[in-house]
Amino acid sequence: MEIDFRNPRVLGYITILGFGLSGLVLIWFVREESVIEFLRGHYSIPVQILTGLIYGLVCGYVAWFIVQRRFMRGVYAKYSDLIRSLNLSIGDVWFLSFCAGFGEELFFRGGLQPLLGIWITAIFFVAIHGYLNPMNWRITIYGIAMCFFIAGMGYLTEEVGILSAAVAHMMVDVVLLKKLAFSHRSGVE
Repeated sequence: MEIDFRNPRVLGYITILGFGLSGLVLIWFVREESVIEFLRGHYSIPVQILTGLIYGLVCGYVAWFIVQRRFMRGVYAKYSDLIRSLNLSIGDVWFLSFCAGFGEELFFRGGLQPLLGIWITAIFFVAIHGYLNPMNWRITIYGIAMCFFIAGMGYLTEEVGILSAAVAHMMVDVVLLKKLAFSHRSGVE
């Protein structure tokens, strides 16, 4: 049986299982509180979800605003072509966003952040996603903005709870993936 790594569902499962389970192991070893206490967070589930929704939507639409600027035309074209080539359904967008939001947040904010700190973890996260590229100042401008957004998710994790950061990450991805996958504009503003 051959695994199709271009299949959005396969990518989602790899992300949530690989990053999520690795994150839980790291949380077990590096956090002072138990895994259950960490997952519970500092506020109720509804407060964490609402906080994450608001923060994620704001960050997602600000990121989209940046991508839509005229100087980002080449970046926009590259990423919209890439995302469109996946032929995502709206269900795929939500599934991938859920998997990335929860899997990556458990690993990066839950497991790595106590070791590296909020800002180093945020910069590392953005860099491995390819958004800090000294050879491409346009994507680096986007990456710098993302560093601030991702650091905000680090603070959400520590002050509100990991659920808020996971929901925020998920919503940023929903906004961007949906816009890139289904926006059929001929150009940028």
